[in-house]
Amino acid sequence: MEHITTPKVENVKLLDRYTNRKAASGTLYLTATHLIYVDASAEVRKETWILHHHIATVEKLPLTTAGCPLLIHCKNFHVAHFVIGQERDCHEVYTSLLKLSQPVKPEELYAFSYNPKMSKDNREIGWKLIDLKVDYQRMGIPNDYWEITDLNKDYEVCNTYPPEIVVPKAASKATVIGSSRFRSRGRIPVLSYLYKENNLNAMANRAAGKGYENEDNYENIRFKFIGIENIHVMRNSLQKLLEVCETKSPSMSDFLTGLENSGWLRHIKAVMDASVFLAKAVKDEKASVLVHCSDGWDRTAQVCSLASLLLDPFYRTFKGFMVLIEKEWIAMGHKFSHRCGHLDGDPKEVSPVFTQFIECVWQLMQQFPCAFEFNEHFLLEIHDHVYSCQFGNFLGTCHKEREDLKIFEKTHSLWPFLLQKKQELRNPLYRGFTAYKELQPNTLPFSFQFWCGMYNRFDKGMHPKQCVLDHLLSCMNQKIKLEDSASELENKLPFLDGPLPSEASFLSKVGCAASKTPMLNTPQDYEREPPPVLTNGISVGDINVTSDVDQKNKENLANHRDLHLNDSVDVLNSEMKDGKPQHH
Repeated sequence: MEHITTPKVENVKLLDRYTNRKAASGTLYLTATHLIYVDASAEVRKETWILHHHIATVEKLPLTTAGCPLLIHCKNFHVAHFVIGQERDCHEVYTSLLKLSQPVKPEELYAFSYNPKMSKDNREIGWKLIDLKVDYQRMGIPNDYWEITDLNKDYEVCNTYPPEIVVPKAASKATVIGSSRFRSRGRIPVLSYLYKENNLNAMANRAAGKGYENEDNYENIRFKFIGIENIHVMRNSLQKLLEVCETKSPSMSDFLTGLENSGWLRHIKAVMDASVFLAKAVKDEKASVLVHCSDGWDRTAQVCSLASLLLDPFYRTFKGFMVLIEKEWIAMGHKFSHRCGHLDGDPKEVSPVFTQFIECVWQLMQQFPCAFEFNEHFLLEIHDHVYSCQFGNFLGTCHKEREDLKIFEKTHSLWPFLLQKKQELRNPLYRGFTAYKELQPNTLPFSFQFWCGMYNRFDKGMHPKQCVLDHLLSCMNQKIKLEDSASELENKLPFLDGPLPSEASFLSKVGCAASKTPMLNTPQDYEREPPPVLTNGISVGDINVTSDVDQKNKENLANHRDLHLNDSVDVLNSEMKDGKPQHH
């Protein structure tokens, strides 16, 4: 809060880039974690929340007759254009946002103050939700060829690898440690994925030799170079893409030319081509593959995780995709802190490597819409939280650094949060785990699409308001709610073949109230207003809409109610005489 000099500014305009709608007018607030804009001109209260950590750049533009413009670009591709009346207020908001969006110390990140009011035990359980050892066991490891070893428990082999790694069983401790001295930063080849069809076919990851391997050092190998560009080219490519996306009224020619000149989809294709080659080598050629780039934490992570996704349907489920990210990106040392610009540091280290991976998954979902358990929103949620710093999963650059920061003790995991939202993040077209074994995507140029839902997600005037899959998911969710309600109503119905102590009171109240309550016939009736609840906890609506009890049963219930009540009274009197009152 010490960075906030002006917590509230009134009469602030928010411009809409893609419609001719009049600019909104409202109040801008600065809190410790968010910029909040409240639109006072809207008939219904409308709020815009921007997390400080999502802010990539803040620009204070030249003063105009309307006021002082403030342009904010976010890492999740949200763009907000404010106009503040007073130049002094604009400058104070500008300087505050610069400091709030670029923390210097890790302890200033949102995750260390985020408090969802969860018990310590539940927080610890959340961190244990993903167990990579279980995934290796699912692959059949340990076996005659591979083993899970804790040789790196003191980070003696590599300080950017996790404490436990999978290495060949034939390799002794001396061999593993000795080999690390011949690799950049000690990042020796470790197992990424073992194809179940054979224990012999595997992808070995992170073989960082700083360039080409010397073919003379290997027997019976085939060397394949795939030209995926470096982080600097990717960063510049994304910037050009965003410039195209932010053009207010581009012609079709300008848009397509700009998209081509950015090179973005060409880079996406290169990553996909490499992944397809890798998957085919393992599956069709029964080969073991060694994959590496300069340091093995950028392009290697992209290619190996996507190849695993192509080969194994488990990674296309909610839990499996979380395991994949933990195994290939988080555990193996992708430098999230540097690539995402979490802290004030070298801007040349920032690069959209993980964004490209997420987009490649989305491109696969376009070709195989029934093969993934999750939908587009799941990918967007993960992408947003990689940059939000709200959860500890993506902080730091490696496992050792997260241990030093006490991430697992002081922050919360993202995965339980996402699983709680599983219903709204699922794919309504998913055909199940066994419907698609391996995916064989087409990587010809026409197969790749521009992802409007990512790069223009916040520009409501640019794309249709309703997605077919979203509408289908909404209908299915409504159906599930109605089925749950029906089951709940059935459970509330009284038993027809036993003594019911409060039947007389119940039936008299239902008979009285039901005559005043119209029949509920449609889902809209339920959504409009819940039915009135009687004192015994069963609502009038419950009786009216239930179809499982036919009229004959209702008549039998009414005819025998006096008999049931008399029986109950006789039993109760008998027990009272014995001095053993019981509840019926």
